[in-house]
Amino acid sequence: MAANLQHQTVLVTGASSGIGQAIAIAMGKAGANVIINYHEDDKAADDTLRQIEALGGTGLVVKADVSKEVEVIEMFNSAIKKFGTVDILVNNAGIQKDSKFVDMSLKDWQTVMDTNLTGQFLCAREAAREFCRRGLVGERSVAAGKIIFISSVHNIVPWAGHANYTASKGGETMLMKTMAQELAPQKIRVNSIAPGAIKTDINKKVWSDPQQAAELLRLIPYQRIGEPDDVAKVAAWLASDEADYITGTTIYVDGGMTLYPEFAHGG
Repeated sequence: MAANLQHQTVLVTGASSGIGQAIAIAMGKAGANVIINYHEDDKAADDTLRQIEALGGTGLVVKADVSKEVEVIEMFNSAIKKFGTVDILVNNAGIQKDSKFVDMSLKDWQTVMDTNLTGQFLCAREAAREFCRRGLVGERSVAAGKIIFISSVHNIVPWAGHANYTASKGGETMLMKTMAQELAPQKIRVNSIAPGAIKTDINKKVWSDPQQAAELLRLIPYQRIGEPDDVAKVAAWLASDEADYITGTTIYVDGGMTLYPEFAHGG
C-alpha cells in the first residue's frame, strides 16, 4: 500500500540532490506539502520542486545552512507561514571531509560535526517545538509529529579515513534514541534510516567505474548498489501512520552491508 501523507507538511533538509531529493519527491507523491531545503545549489532545489509539482504536489524552496541556528529558525518560520505548521522533518543534510585520522584538521572535524550532528539537533529541536506547540491533529495523523534522521551504516561500521563522519553518525544515533525516549509521551515519533552504498553524486566515481563497482559489490550481499529511491520509499512509509508503532529505531537500507559479508566464508 502506498504511503498516505495527505494534508501534511514535510521539511526535508539537503533536498536538492541525491537521497534528499528522492525523499522530497516521494513525500510529494504521497500527498505532502514539501519544504525543500538547500544550502548552495538553487537550480537543483528548483528542479526538485518542479518534479514535485509535475506529480501534482506543492512545495516551497528555502535556502538555509542547517549548522546556523538563526537560519534554521527562519526556515521553520517560513514553512509555518506558508503551510501553517510542519508535521514531518527529514534530517538528511550531511557532508564529508575525509582524511587519515592523524592528518585530520580541527576545522574538518568541526565542519562535519556542525552540519551532521549540530545541524540535525537544531532542526530536530525546532520541529519538536512546533509539534509540542500544535499538538495532535487526528484528522491528519495519529502522531503529533514525525522526525526521521538519515544516518548511515557507518553509525555502527568503522570506516578508516572518515573518523569525523563516523563519529557524527554514531552521535546522531544516540541523539535519535534519546529524543525518541523523551518525546514519545507527546506522541512524537523519532527514527533513523541508515543507507548503505547508494548511487549519488558524492560516490559516482566509485559506482560508475566497473572495477571499483565490482570491489564495492563484495561488501553488499544482495549484489546491487542501492538507488536513492530505495531510501525514499522507506522514508515515506516510515512517516506514515502505517508505521505508527515504530519509534527509537534504525532501519538499515543497505543490501546486507551490515551483515559483514567478509565473514560469510569463515573468520
